[in-house]
Amino acid sequence: MAGASSTVRPQTAGRREEDDVARRLLDSAATLSYDPATEVDWETPLDKDFHGASPEWSTLYGTAYWRELSEAQRKELTRHEAASVASTGIWFEMILQQLVLRDIYAKDPTTAEFQWALTEIAEECRHSIMFARGAKKLGAPAYRPHRVAVELGRVCKTLFFGESAYAAILVAEEVLDVMQRDWMRDERVVPFVRTINNIHVVEESRHMKFARDETRKRLANAGWVRRQFSSFFIAFAAYVIVTSMVNKDVYANAGLDAERARAEAKANQHHKSMMRSSCSGLMDFLASARLLTKPALAFYKRAHLI
Repeated sequence: MAGASSTVRPQTAGRREEDDVARRLLDSAATLSYDPATEVDWETPLDKDFHGASPEWSTLYGTAYWRELSEAQRKELTRHEAASVASTGIWFEMILQQLVLRDIYAKDPTTAEFQWALTEIAEECRHSIMFARGAKKLGAPAYRPHRVAVELGRVCKTLFFGESAYAAILVAEEVLDVMQRDWMRDERVVPFVRTINNIHVVEESRHMKFARDETRKRLANAGWVRRQFSSFFIAFAAYVIVTSMVNKDVYANAGLDAERARAEAKANQHHKSMMRSSCSGLMDFLASARLLTKPALAFYKRAHLI
């Protein structure tokens, strides 16, 4: 009897630990959550005296072209860039929801982990509607990732599982988190966008906690081969997500010389530095999880995340 008891206890303890994390996240969601339909000022007309995002995060900030632009042109550009980032966020959140739903399909619905997963999906649905309304209010068209990225997203949401799914989720959330923390504090940014960013930052902090815990848990018994494959898939997903954030059409829609703007944005060392700084914590986590293999590093460097 003693031997049987000692066999069961580690499994029970592990189950309890997983539920403890999820229970804390559920408690947090019950205490601090937002309804964007009422929290965001959707009625006040867009004030074009404001930026759509912190100008330092613009893909053209620090370039010769940026210095030639009037303040009105700079503000118009950041509004389109913010709308593009929001649209990319919607695209990935739709992938995220399918990844999480597939993961919990047929699992025990009485557990806190299952219920937290559904809570996260509900928050992501609200975020997507919020981003959609925000992009529309910024006066931007419906920016979508390149068709190749869209099709790769279909593959990702169908085939990714375990640590590949949760670490890919974490990548998208971490990159957005740092830039949005800047935007929500920046009084140059239009107030309703600051509110949107604040809501997203607060609620995504729970999602990132869950993604980190799930990534560690899924990797606990992973061997060398599995880590190699997982690290490659995660890095590839990160590259696709990051390079899809700002649609190439934002420049023409903002009234700029699109060809020149794209060329200067591609060579913009300031923006590359901002992206690297935003991902330092993420890279530390991936390194601690032993997911920064040489093939993975090649993708992160190409996306200017490291």
